[in-house]
Amino acid sequence: MILPEKTTLFFILLVLFNTVKAEQPTILTLQLAMTIALQDNPDLAQIQARSEAMAAIPSQVGSLPDPVISFNALNLPVDTFNTAQENMTQLQGGISQLIPFPGKLSLREQAATYQAEAAIYDVTEARFHLLHHVKQTWWSLFYLNRTLDIIITNQNLLRQFIKIARTKYEVGEGLQQDVLLAQLELSKLLDNELKLLGAKAKTKAQLNVLLNKPANYAIKIPENVSEQLPGLQTETKLFKHAENYRALLSSRRKSIHAAQSRLDLAKKDIYPDFKVGAFYGAREESLSGQERADFLSLKLSMNIPIFAASKQQKAVAQRNSELIQQRYVLQDQWNKVRAEISIAYSDFYQTKNQVELFKTGIIPQARQTVASMLAGYQVNKVDFLNLVRSQITLYNYEIQYWQALTKANQALSQLTAVVGKEDIYE
Repeated sequence: MILPEKTTLFFILLVLFNTVKAEQPTILTLQLAMTIALQDNPDLAQIQARSEAMAAIPSQVGSLPDPVISFNALNLPVDTFNTAQENMTQLQGGISQLIPFPGKLSLREQAATYQAEAAIYDVTEARFHLLHHVKQTWWSLFYLNRTLDIIITNQNLLRQFIKIARTKYEVGEGLQQDVLLAQLELSKLLDNELKLLGAKAKTKAQLNVLLNKPANYAIKIPENVSEQLPGLQTETKLFKHAENYRALLSSRRKSIHAAQSRLDLAKKDIYPDFKVGAFYGAREESLSGQERADFLSLKLSMNIPIFAASKQQKAVAQRNSELIQQRYVLQDQWNKVRAEISIAYSDFYQTKNQVELFKTGIIPQARQTVASMLAGYQVNKVDFLNLVRSQITLYNYEIQYWQALTKANQALSQLTAVVGKEDIYE
């Protein structure tokens, strides 16, 4: 009788364990965040869909217009509507085809092809842009988590300081102002914690948007990451990589080619298009029984550009201005790319050097100082104010270290996005 109850209890506990386990958020590494974003981000998906739509355009504009089939009743007498009454009465069927001037269709298809190729590069650009924003936001969230951990650690330390100061005050070896000072610094940390919690919620919502998740979706960032920062190739090499790999620049070049094709097409629009057709007219026997021969009609027509000065020539001027505009856009974009590379390059090495300085020099020295101050205060050889200041200084240095590491990694993400290439390291 006891065994079934134990078995039932076991299964209940197993279900509860699995439920709790399922509710725990997955640890979102940076690589996992990038993978999810590339798979699910709707903005990237719509750019991809636009590219696929534009890929279907060239064959459409490069094809002849659909032929026209017509059926006509010619010279039908309205008094009797008898098709055998008049010699010229005929029932006619025919087909006609519009034929653009040679070269126009190929130029239309060429311009559309260049635009479709530009759209493919736009997808690549959007991918790097998305990954850049995911990296930036992920590292911001990581920094906020580490800062909150540091604040909580320092809150606990200050509580210990308060306890020590209160004990010394109660036995007549300390001052009440020491207790009040420590309580004030603890309140400041609590205030900073509230601000960081708000910033964390905002950053988490931004990351969830990039991952196509609800804004309040639970995210758990790893507690530890690699703190090693790589070396970079020279700025000159990064400029060269950007010239060869940056999708935005390639897209602009394709837009220039498309503008050139449209200009050539505008010049050809001065020449006429043709329309050819063939029609067969069937006639019935006359009322007297005499047979009548059927008719075959051939048709050739063309448009005459008599308004070329105000129409076709203006179109040529328009397309020429558009081509000049696209060339300036490319040059302006190239100048911006080089500036962005130089800025991100400088930011990376500045923050990398700060990371090394904090990690190997400032923070170890500050920790030694705090330990020495605490030991001295416990034997009444160090002022309490100096002890608290040394702890707050260490707290600030630790935060600055993680901030520098975050900015260095964000500068790396900026560089890969601007260069358009992941492999930019030595």
